[in-house]
Amino acid sequence: MTEPSKAASGRAERAEPMRQPYYIAMHAVVAAGFIFLLQRYALSATLESSLLWALTFGGCAAGLAYMQSNR
Repeated sequence: MTEPSKAASGRAERAEPMRQPYYIAMHAVVAAGFIFLLQRYALSATLESSLLWALTFGGCAAGLAYMQSNR
């Protein structure tokens, strides 16, 4: 078998995984933003209801991201 080139293996060694708190926060913010926009503009919900759903889904998304990052 052939061995991978030194350039290819060098790139793999320098790669760093995404930091866990950043990934969790990003996942929560994107999910909350999506559900807020969906509720507020697509479903014409009230502001209070949209914010409550966004907070709920953001928290659930953060929990899922945390569970997946510890797997």
